[in-house]
Amino acid sequence: MIGRAPRLPFATSIAVAVLLAAGLRTVCGAEFDGDYSKLSGIIIPGFASTQLRAWSLLDCPYSPLDFRFSTLSTWSGSTPPSLPVVVLQLLSAVDCWLKCMMLDPYNQTDNAECKSRPDSGLSAITELDPGYITGPLSSIWKEWIKWCIQFGIEANAIIAVPYDWRLSPSMLEERDLYFHNLKLTFETALKLRGGPSLVFGHSLGNLVFRYFLEWLKLEIAPKHYNQWLDDHIHAYFAVGAPLLGSPETVKATLFGNTFGFPVSEGTARLMFNSFSSSLWMMPQSKYCTSDNPYWKHFSGGFRKKNQTYHCEEQEYRTNYSGWPTNLVNIEIPSIPGFDAYPSLQDMLETNFSALECGLPTQLSFSAREVADGTLFRAIEDYDSDTKRLLYQLQKSYHGDPVVNPLTPWDRPPIKNIFCIYGIDLKTEVYLSPLIPSWSGNLVEGNPGATSGDETVPYNSLSLCKSWLGSKVNITRAPQAEHDGSDVQVELNVDHLPEDDIIANMTRSSRVKYITYYEDSESIPGKRTAVWELDKANHRNIVRSPVLMRELWLQMWHDIRPDTTSKFVTKAKRGPLRDDDCYWDYGKARCAWAEYCEYRYIFGDVHLGQSCRLKNSSAETLLNYL
Repeated sequence: MIGRAPRLPFATSIAVAVLLAAGLRTVCGAEFDGDYSKLSGIIIPGFASTQLRAWSLLDCPYSPLDFRFSTLSTWSGSTPPSLPVVVLQLLSAVDCWLKCMMLDPYNQTDNAECKSRPDSGLSAITELDPGYITGPLSSIWKEWIKWCIQFGIEANAIIAVPYDWRLSPSMLEERDLYFHNLKLTFETALKLRGGPSLVFGHSLGNLVFRYFLEWLKLEIAPKHYNQWLDDHIHAYFAVGAPLLGSPETVKATLFGNTFGFPVSEGTARLMFNSFSSSLWMMPQSKYCTSDNPYWKHFSGGFRKKNQTYHCEEQEYRTNYSGWPTNLVNIEIPSIPGFDAYPSLQDMLETNFSALECGLPTQLSFSAREVADGTLFRAIEDYDSDTKRLLYQLQKSYHGDPVVNPLTPWDRPPIKNIFCIYGIDLKTEVYLSPLIPSWSGNLVEGNPGATSGDETVPYNSLSLCKSWLGSKVNITRAPQAEHDGSDVQVELNVDHLPEDDIIANMTRSSRVKYITYYEDSESIPGKRTAVWELDKANHRNIVRSPVLMRELWLQMWHDIRPDTTSKFVTKAKRGPLRDDDCYWDYGKARCAWAEYCEYRYIFGDVHLGQSCRLKNSSAETLLNYL
């Protein structure tokens, strides 16, 4: 039996690579020399992964907690129950917590008694609730930053760009000048360190970065746009990106999602729908785009008030907008004006005899009908909250002055892109009050190749496969350390952007794999890779030590002048650090004897802690050229 001593979790996958990376690329006309000390790592966190701070006095006399000028505890990208202080705040003063969290659903202003703003710096994303007890429980990026420090990364090379995740993209710029500040962050990092940045986005953070790239087109002359990107961004890591949205957002909007907190679904729905960002991750069709509202402005015309959807013929030849099935199936009363959420008094006073002659109307909606507002218009007469959603949909999305965020995006013109996500977990794709369905089960429609990451369906995550070149190399390897005996490879597989590309490979049910899709032929000067991790959860993928290892190896590979391939070899994976060595109780020695040896150092408290690399990490890495 092999036993492995427990170790501290690697906090987030984000960019072990993100910072240790170095690339032999040109920066401002000069050849980048591969010194990773010149690089910066810029972190764009996901939904509710930035600490908010209450800046206004709020008297909650019956609460043991102080809401005055203090941290406003929220949920994070991790599982919500790991944040007991949030539960404590809710149980002790739910009204105070909601006043600080909710926004006016029309103009997005704060409550008069409490104004909340995102915190700044690394502290805003490392621990959502600092404290002796609650701090470690709400840690997000803290352990990862410790890991970077262990490898000699300077503190000013790690840059967090937190934002108010309650706001729509246009409101982020209007209220906080977020995208202006983000541009300055890239430019300051280049001047300060002399090299480009590596961008890591998780979940909603990827949609924030997409909007920034579109916003940047209006700030920089077109002939300088691509050069600015080359100078300031070396690589982009899109982790768990909901490229076509997620039905879970529709669920939270229509029915409420408590995220495990002790509040009713109705209260959760009211709060979520007060955020203009509640629509940002709505499902959308892969075949429909919209006008750029500034296109006619640049060509001498006039700007349109709202953007117009343009759908390809395939949108109407297929029934599901590029999804496996229709996304929402609801029943509406046969009598207009009947409230979908009546009060008890209304129920008692209603004469239901009129309903005996008519059955409820059952309606189904595709992703396109969700994104263009058809769903909300259909239920507007039965649900007063829907009117506020329609207002925000028109104002902040269809009428956005930069781009309609509810449209699919093409490959960004960045030199190196790595799209990374989890698969093969039960993921909801079809919403019905009566018949819940999942992307692993049989439903009416077109079943996908696999299921998603428990939050975002596969077809939304895998849209980035269309960014791959015309020839693709596919490799499937175990996630754990391996000797290469279970590695499968397909070279130069033909790929069309409109078709999904699937690995035709065997797999053991007992093994978790990574499947790599990497350009064999690509756009000149560009490189694209897609990594699919079996059983990697959407919220916790950024904590995965496996992903952290792969990011580091790929970026280390990039800095080597003697490398002979575009991507790091997948032929084998062995321990890279002392922490990767452990004690094999069955063989009574350190596992991976080729790499590890028993070497006791004073202070070791168990056998596994005394297992260490035979050679230095630098020497071990030479095996991966």
